Amino acid sequence: MENCVFCKIARGEIPSYKIWEDDSYIAFLDQHPIQIGHTLLIPKKHSDYLFDLEQEEYMTILLHAKDLAHILKEKLHAERIGMAVEGFGVPHVHLHLVPINHGNELNPERATHPKQEELKKIADQILN
Repeated sequence: MENCVFCKIARGEIPSYKIWEDDSYIAFLDQHPIQIGHTLLIPKKHSDYLFDLEQEEYMTILLHAKDLAHILKEKLHAERIGMAVEGFGVPHVHLHLVPINHGNELNPERATHPKQEELKKIADQILN
């Protein structure tokens, strides 16, 4: 979709702090994280609703989420990685992978507005 912000990120038209990518999916840091390391995993192909994905696409994105959760947990020393899917903010399938250590840390009202330098530092920590 031409005007979709996530499609533009996937095409490289909008910068992001990418932490993982393959031919069909990309994961990058959320610009307004509810926890440090809050990551979005999206399919590069535009689709509005998670449950409209084809069976194989659905299973693949969940398997990638599982792999990314292991990486985020290890690199960010999180107790767990929470996952949320709602899709109202941007009409493009996206899974929120959020490092958490206590209850109620997946609350979107906790969103912050970090500086670009802070996001780069977190991306570097995950990637290295």
